[in-house]
Amino acid sequence: MSRLGIRSFAAVLAVLPLLALAQVQERTIKFATQNPKGHPLVTGMEKFAEIVTAKSGGKMKVNLFPGGVLGSDAANVSALQGGTLEMVVLNSGILASQAKEFAVFDFPFMFANAREADAAVDGAFGRMMLAKLDGKGIHGLAYWELGFRNITNSRRPIRTVEDIAGLKLRVIPNTINVDWVSALGANPTPMAFPEVYSGLEQKAIDGQENPVTVILANKFYEVQKYLAITNHQYNPQTVIISRKLWDALSDDEKKILADAAVEAGRYQRQVSREQAGRALEDLKKNDMEVTELGSAELEKFRAKMKPVIAKHSAIVGPEVVDALTAELAKLRK
Repeated sequence: MSRLGIRSFAAVLAVLPLLALAQVQERTIKFATQNPKGHPLVTGMEKFAEIVTAKSGGKMKVNLFPGGVLGSDAANVSALQGGTLEMVVLNSGILASQAKEFAVFDFPFMFANAREADAAVDGAFGRMMLAKLDGKGIHGLAYWELGFRNITNSRRPIRTVEDIAGLKLRVIPNTINVDWVSALGANPTPMAFPEVYSGLEQKAIDGQENPVTVILANKFYEVQKYLAITNHQYNPQTVIISRKLWDALSDDEKKILADAAVEAGRYQRQVSREQAGRALEDLKKNDMEVTELGSAELEKFRAKMKPVIAKHSAIVGPEVVDALTAELAKLRK
């Protein structure tokens, strides 16, 4: 190639990124979550905003609304469907109100560890689930994580499954969470997340269940004495965007947002898992009494969950549950 030809080719290469950015419009995206600043989910949102700004040449900006300032999860989903809120990251099981199949993510003791969860949601099963949202005014971008959930309360240490009986526990407002708490002989109390701290402080509820990072970030140790490490549920978090916005985006804009959600998700999971270990130690330093259920007690716990799983498998759809269990079976070989 002649020197002139090399210069021309280089000029074309230099222009290509500019041509791509020509398909990117100036726009601001509002992104909401229930979790407070400093929580791994918000750290993931901050990374997402940084990546989007960089990939769009500064044309696309993401404004973050942590701490439930734009309302409950239900209110955020409704606003997203209406197009007045662009993005939300939330517990995947909450989306069961839009697509019943998402309740499978709230099944107790479904995932044994984070590796299993990552493989399931990042693979064909996770993509199949996201596709179920497209007809609901919602487009799913990626899965992040909240982590494994554990139980706190202000009345007594939990050393056996029987110790859970009689406690008034806040649950995420959906049927399966009501059912599994009831199966343990406790009293489930559905409550929006921003109301939980005041409910614990005023003794309207005895306890709640969440990952240790959430317990620490929301200072539940101020109003809860006892923490039981049960790891009874693993909560993928779904990053969703309004279909009204998604359908109006160019292919380049869609790629920027989709790629950023996945890239930020890898970072967010790493941060979440690093923080979980530190959070447990910090909760102990803040005078929480921590107990762990032994293997025999956890087996009793799982046995009490079997009727709940059977009931909700019929509701969610056996084909969805079978697809997930088949995916997990391959991982466990």
